[in-house]
Formats: sequence, C-alpha cells, structure tokens
Amino acid sequence: MVKKAIVLKAPGTNNDCETRFALKRAGAQPSIVHINRIASGEVKLDDFAIMAIPGGFSYGDELGGGKVFSLFLKHRFKESFEKFIKKGKLVVGICNGFQVLVKTNVFPELGSLQRLSLTSNDCGTFVCRWTELEVDTGKFWFSGLDRRIKLPIAHAEGKFSGDKDILENISGQGQIAVKYLDNPNGSCMDIAGIVNRQGNVLGLMPHPERYLFGYQYPELFREKQDAWGMKIYRNIVKNA
Repeated sequence: MVKKAIVLKAPGTNNDCETRFALKRAGAQPSIVHINRIASGEVKLDDFAIMAIPGGFSYGDELGGGKVFSLFLKHRFKESFEKFIKKGKLVVGICNGFQVLVKTNVFPELGSLQRLSLTSNDCGTFVCRWTELEVDTGKFWFSGLDRRIKLPIAHAEGKFSGDKDILENISGQGQIAVKYLDNPNGSCMDIAGIVNRQGNVLGLMPHPERYLFGYQYPELFREKQDAWGMKIYRNIVKNA
C-alpha cells in the first residue's frame, strides 16, 4: 500500500516541490497542500501517514522564523495536528519547518509554554553552505547511514537555544538526533536536529531534500548511488 504524505504549504515556503520530489522518489504518494485547505476542512490530516513542513520563509518570517506559521497550526487546526502526532504518524520539519515545530511546542512535548527556540546565527548573517553532522543511527530516521554525514544548510535563524534545564532534559531523554561537528550558527550543545519523546517527530535545520543524488555534492560524483538525504527520506517512508 502506498503511503500518503502531505507537504504543508504557506505563503513564503519555497522547498515544497523539492520535498515532494524526495518523498515521491522514496516511494510515498505526496501532495503539496496549502494550509488554508486544511483550516477550511477541505483536506483532512487523517488521510495521510506522513507530514512534512518544508523550508523557506513562511509569512516572510514576520515575528521570527516560523512564528506566524506556528500560530496557524496552534489555533486553526490544533486538534487535528495534535491528534496526528499522538497517533504516532510521522512529522518532519526542515529548516523553517523546524522553526515552526519548535514554536508550536512539540518539543519536548505538546504544551503551552515555549522553552526552546531557534534564534539568529551567532555570525549575524545568513549561512548557506555544507556542514558536517553526527547523526544518531539508532533512530529509524537515520538507520543505515554513516554516523558522520554532510548536508547543506541555508538559514539566518538556526541557533538552537533554550533554558538550561530543558536542554539537559532533552539530552537525557535521548532526543538529540543530529549534532553539528562544525557548529555554523552557535547552537547550544551543537544541536542540529531533535525528535520528540515519542520519536515520531523530527525537526532539523539541514536540508536532506537538497542532497538526494551523489552528484549534488561538490566534492563527489556518484550518480547511481542514493545520497544521505535520499536515505533519510527512504527511512521516513519505510517507517510511516
């Protein structure tokens, strides 16, 4: 049975087509759906097994990266969004999508108080380059990958931060899924990606949808081999 995936679209998202392509190539049946169609009831989240919130600059990043999009999720279809997660269905938020998830308080759990954030890079500028990462291969999202991988990043607000006790808590709970080895933005504890306690929600700043083929990496040419980003998407579809 083909697994259906929804790629949420809002004004300003710009990685929706790449994300849909990656999910389709991984074996899913993906659809790009504007969030207004969910809010109106035209499209039901229950019909999907996978949700992806792609990168971009949703709503022009007014009030901060992903903030307006997160308010839409929390107030226009909060019940169906929380139900989707609690059912164990898979959610991945990439870059701006990670910012959205953090600001909906999905991490470390659904709640009302935001104690984590993604803020401006320490360098004070937009960063667009490849970065070296360490992934937790014990988590299904990264099963079969090398422990050290490289993916591209492109963000101005990628510094992961939060209250000391909550950072220690997510670390102790094994929720840190991806770490920078060359921390490009000053993230606390070198965090590049985390999962929720249930393990079915992943937020990460790097862009796996931008590294699906070996030839996309500037120092390597392996046209016939799936790249690390493609392997991540195959894991998502396999485990949905």
